Amino acid sequence: MSMRQLGWRALYEVLGARVRRPEWAFMNYGYAPLDADEQPLALEPADEPDRMCIQLYDHVTRDVDLRGADVLEVGCGRGGGSSFLARYRAPRTTTGVDLSRAAVALCRRHRHAPGLTFVQGDALDLPFPDESFDVVVNVESSHCYPSVEAFLAEVHRVLRPGGSLLLADLRGRDDMVELLATLRHGPLEVVELHDITANVCAALELDDDRRRALLEAWIPRAVHRPFERFAAVKGSSTHARFRSGENRYTSARLVRGTTALA
Repeated sequence: MSMRQLGWRALYEVLGARVRRPEWAFMNYGYAPLDADEQPLALEPADEPDRMCIQLYDHVTRDVDLRGADVLEVGCGRGGGSSFLARYRAPRTTTGVDLSRAAVALCRRHRHAPGLTFVQGDALDLPFPDESFDVVVNVESSHCYPSVEAFLAEVHRVLRPGGSLLLADLRGRDDMVELLATLRHGPLEVVELHDITANVCAALELDDDRRRALLEAWIPRAVHRPFERFAAVKGSSTHARFRSGENRYTSARLVRGTTALA
């Protein structure tokens, strides 16, 4: 395991072990539609506080019918996204996999839905047989990986022919150029790419009060400053980089072809 993976794993192990509140279900930056005429996503009252984060999953998956599908979320974190997909999109099975044992333990305790399971595992060495899934979802996780190329190879392996990778993630401006080139030259066909930086920035600003309240309630005051950057609250350097365009956010849909790689 690389030093990069070890660092991210240590952070998420601490968060999973020390912040055990089931209400903290999502860690993504969210998505806000910019078209005022767009019909709002219908959510159960219990899911309403997480609307911005859920809307990112809705955006990423809306063009693929998950009904009856076997779905894998790589980098499931605290399990909110896998739970949303299992409860709202009617897949046959939903499997969340994460490198953090503490996060997986939290998911197993608190995220329950038909066909929903959680597994500890490495995104670069997925613990599943070849051609196990129809759809792989990867939200705000690939920036933690030492090799996106190795991740794409594993996704290609576990996807069934014709299956989709639905991805969303952030990078600095130059690193985003590199990520897009990696996606285009990988083993999967790029079908859609969307720059959603403005949508993510809008979501952060609409959700700012809630994020700050969660930091106050659940994070020790001594480490508030680094967690403000981590959560991209208004006034943080991370939020400023989104506002200036130094940070970019992309969503993508890629498809595995019907023939095997040579």
